[in-house]
Amino acid sequence: IEGGVTNGEPVLVRAAMKPLPTLMRPLRSVDLESGEPGEALVERSDVQAVEALAVVAEAAVAWELARAAREKFGGDALADFVAAHRAYLERIRWPRER
Repeated sequence: IEGGVTNGEPVLVRAAMKPLPTLMRPLRSVDLESGEPGEALVERSDVQAVEALAVVAEAAVAWELARAAREKFGGDALADFVAAHRAYLERIRWPRER
C-alpha cells in the first residue's frame, strides 16, 4: 500500500477478536429485587462470529484506506482529489510500461 492505494497485490490483514460473551449454561445468581437465589440469563447462543468479523474488518480496512488516500491527495473537493491522484500516477509512471 502506497499513499492509501494498493500496488495491485492483495491486501492481507491479520485480525483478532475477543471471545464472544456467551453463557450457554446459566450461572447461579441472586434476584436483586427479591434477594432470592436465581439463575443468570442466557445471553447468547452463537458459537462463532467469523463471518461477522470479516464484514466489520473489511469495512474498517476500507475506511482506513480511504482516510489515508484523502490525507495524501486532499479532501476539499473530489476534482482536486482526482487531479492530485492523476498527477501522482504520472509522477511514478503508473502503470509501468513493460
